[in-house]
Amino acid sequence: MPTTLDFAPRLMPVTQAAHYIGVSPSKLRDLPIPRRQLGGKRVYDRADLDAYADSLPYDGQAPITAAKPKAWKR
Repeated sequence: MPTTLDFAPRLMPVTQAAHYIGVSPSKLRDLPIPRRQLGGKRVYDRADLDAYADSLPYDGQAPITAAKPKAWKR
């Protein structure tokens, strides 16, 4: 029997992370959101996904020009 969660896990593989923010996995890979290594898997941190979503402007607003978190700087 599969386990269902009532919350989003902290680290998510690409398909689950994409679903979490409402985009396709290929779109997620193109976004400037860092990935983490967990063993041999690349995963997304829910905190980074939330920070990215929070940085998006509301419809009709100018884009937010706040600095990226240190982890996002490349």
